[in-house]
Amino acid sequence: MRATEIHAAIRLLRLEVQQWQEPVVGMVARESRDPFRILIACVLSLRTKDRTTADASQRLFALASDPATMARLPLRRIETAIYPVGFYRTKAKQIREICRRLLDVYGGLVPDEIDELVTLKGVGRKTANLVVTVGYRKPGICVDIHVHRISNRWGYIKTKTPEESEQALRRKLPRPYWITYNDLLVPFGQNICQPVSPWCSKCKLVAYCDRKGVAKSR
Repeated sequence: MRATEIHAAIRLLRLEVQQWQEPVVGMVARESRDPFRILIACVLSLRTKDRTTADASQRLFALASDPATMARLPLRRIETAIYPVGFYRTKAKQIREICRRLLDVYGGLVPDEIDELVTLKGVGRKTANLVVTVGYRKPGICVDIHVHRISNRWGYIKTKTPEESEQALRRKLPRPYWITYNDLLVPFGQNICQPVSPWCSKCKLVAYCDRKGVAKSR
């Protein structure tokens, strides 16, 4: 993909994603622009299917929707609310630690800077970027495995890790696309540009794709 072709690719993606389920963090953000809810939903979503994350988030936020209330919940009650998300016991501990740190260090507020967010237990750059972009509408690029894989498959960037991809995209991707890039590529990666044997025959972006690393497709 040539640098100038990204504009056409994004236009097509915006049309395509309308047919697929919205990522769970996007649903949480649409219902509430609360950075705390977005942060906790992000933590729950790691290695967990969207439907499971959505249901767990709803149960948990029914019990507590702010750091102070959630920090007072017994650990077992958090575990029960979020089950069966992946690593639910570990995540329950992380959520309580996050809430306590937010109260002790940030006055109960979720920080709006990536460097501050990654100091929270269990929060990496992917989650930090999501909170900053979706929760605070500040510039940032959330790079998960879909964004990393597809951006390289297109030939738009050439990197080895999601961390490298974030920096490469910050240098190359036009800033107006930063916030929505993840929201577009995640459902596209789940439904069409899958890791193994992507649906190239159904892909509306095939003309812009270099198909880097694609050994087999449908």
